[in-house]
Amino acid sequence: MIELVEQNAVLQGFIDKWLAVQPQQRVALAFVDGRRYPGHVALAALEQELLGAAYGIREPQVAVAKLNWWAEELAGASASGGRHPLTQVLFDEERAHALAGELWLAPVLAAMAQLEQGTAADFPAQVEAALPLHGALAALETAWWYGADASPERASRVAVLNHLLYALLRLEQDVERDRLPLPMARLARHGLGRAQLRTAGAARQQAIRAQLDDLLASWKASSAALAGPLSVFRALSYATPVGWRRGAGRRCAFSRCKGGIAGRPGAHRAGHRAAGVAGRPCMASVDGVERPRDAAFPPRHY
Repeated sequence: MIELVEQNAVLQGFIDKWLAVQPQQRVALAFVDGRRYPGHVALAALEQELLGAAYGIREPQVAVAKLNWWAEELAGASASGGRHPLTQVLFDEERAHALAGELWLAPVLAAMAQLEQGTAADFPAQVEAALPLHGALAALETAWWYGADASPERASRVAVLNHLLYALLRLEQDVERDRLPLPMARLARHGLGRAQLRTAGAARQQAIRAQLDDLLASWKASSAALAGPLSVFRALSYATPVGWRRGAGRRCAFSRCKGGIAGRPGAHRAGHRAAGVAGRPCMASVDGVERPRDAAFPPRHY
């Protein structure tokens, strides 16, 4: 009994880690019965673990070691049941064994292949560079939720665009990384170098808005032209950005809130306490381009 409690606590730790990065997914959990479908939640947490290894480790050799461990784990989980708590939950379900082994390994192999990528040349190149990893994760998720015959095309595009959006929202924090959230062509067009990306300015704001316009156009195109279902978690990540850009140009709706400054999400919480509206939704901005506070300045998601 004690061992079971300890295992559940470890599993919950990985779920909490996922929700810390994507707090908006707490809304989706209202529509997913974790007791009836524990694998749905475990798969989302596994995706976060793989993204953390792919993007969150600065030393490539350390990232490779961790991803190699995951490759070994997922390759043998069908026979062994897995060693990791997330793998054990997933392969306790028949649907995990019904999926081809390549689906489980593809995200890990794609994560290793992209470790040395630099800044993309332009927006289409950004999409193409992100597709192998995020497309593989979306393909696995779609097959898990809807079966191997379901098309992952739409989910793959949504996953790629959501990744590019989150990367953009961490522009200041990640300015020293080899792979910048803005492509080279956009940086050149607006005369931006790493020094200019560290602080707000007219050129940086214009570049961010141009990137957002490309993202929004791609989101709308994916909705109209691409086939395939979305999981509850993927659907939420798709719906938020489509409605977000309409709020650009406004500060927080509560006049006493002094938030709205890029890189200072704490200002919103403090402002709301001062305004007597603690816990209410707020608009946070990156150079005046806003979205709801919960997803505005995510921790490194990766």
